[in-house]
Amino acid sequence: MKKRINVAVTGLNAIDSPGPGIAVIRALREASSFDVRITGLAYESLEPGIYMHDLIEKTYHIPYPSSGTKNLMERLAYIHEKEKLDVIVPNFDAELFPLIKVSDELASMGIKTFLPTLKQFEERQKINLVEFGKKYGIKVPFSRAILSHAEIPGLKNDFTYPVVVKGKYYDAKIAYTEEQVRTFFTKISNQWGLPIIIQQFIKGNEYNVTGLGDGQGATIAAVPMRKQYITDKGKAWGGISIADDKILEMTKKFIKETQWRGGFELELMKDAAGDYILLEINPRMPAWIYLSVGAGQNIPEALVNLALSREVKPFETYQVGKMFIRYSWDMIVDVSEFHQISTLGEL
Repeated sequence: MKKRINVAVTGLNAIDSPGPGIAVIRALREASSFDVRITGLAYESLEPGIYMHDLIEKTYHIPYPSSGTKNLMERLAYIHEKEKLDVIVPNFDAELFPLIKVSDELASMGIKTFLPTLKQFEERQKINLVEFGKKYGIKVPFSRAILSHAEIPGLKNDFTYPVVVKGKYYDAKIAYTEEQVRTFFTKISNQWGLPIIIQQFIKGNEYNVTGLGDGQGATIAAVPMRKQYITDKGKAWGGISIADDKILEMTKKFIKETQWRGGFELELMKDAAGDYILLEINPRMPAWIYLSVGAGQNIPEALVNLALSREVKPFETYQVGKMFIRYSWDMIVDVSEFHQISTLGEL
C-alpha cells in the first residue's frame, strides 16, 4: 500500500491570473508513488480553491508574507498540530523568501520543503537579471530599476520605446510613451511596491519552460511549451508542448550553472534571429504546470518526493504536441462556507 502523506499547498486563486496551486494539486492527486491528503493555505476568503472539496480536504487562512516570519510560524505550527503536515509546496514568489528563511525551523517540526537557496532566489530577481545573464552567459534584455517618477524622463538615455514596466514580483505592462510609464509605475508600485523594473522590449514569439533541479546541478525534469493564446494580462490561456533543443540546452545550463534547487519557470522570447532571450525566472512552478503531467513528467510529484529525500530518477522524455486549454466555470457554494472561512480561518 502506498504511503499517505499530507501536503500543504498555496496559490488557490484560480482566477483570470491564476496561481499554480490548483494545477499542482491536480498533479499530486495523480501521483503514482504516494497517496495524498491536501491541506490548502489561502490568503483571501474568495480564493476559488477553498471551495473545491473534491481536490482539497481542508483549507486554512495564513498571514500575508509581509506580516513577518513570526506570525507565519505561529500559524503554521497551529495548522501542523491539527493536520500533521509532511510537505509544504508554496506557489507565489512573494512567500518564498520567508519560507526559505524558516525552512530549517519547519524541518525540525517535521515539515519538509524543497526550495531554492536564498542566494539562488535573490540572484534571479528581476532587478538582478542583467548581472545574472553576464554571470551565467545567458542572453537577457537590458533593464534597470527605478524608485521614483523623477527617474522616468532619463529613461530615454538608456532605452528606446516601447519598454516593459515590471513589478518586483508580478505584473508587466508595455509602455509606448513616457506618460504610459508614469501610469504603469503608479499602478504597479501601489500594488507590489518598489522598485519598478524597466526592461528593453523584445519583439518575438513567447515560449516558456518549466522544470525541476535537484540542487546539485542535475535536471530532473524539463518541459518547454509555446504559448498559443495569451490574455490581456499576458497570461498563457493555451499552450502546446514542443521539441526544441535550444530551449532544453538553455534549461540544463541554467540548472547546472546555478545548482538550482526546486521547481521553476523560464520565460523566453524568440527574436527575429531565432535566438532565445531570457525575460524572467520564476522560482516556483507555473500555473500551467499540469501540462507537464499531460506530457509525461509529473513535476509536482517529483518535487514532493525530493522534499521527502526519496530517490527521484530524471525524466528522459516527454510527449510533444500535448496542449493545455484553460477554461473557467461557476461553482455554487453555500454562503455559510464563506462565513466560516472568513470568521474561523479554516474550512
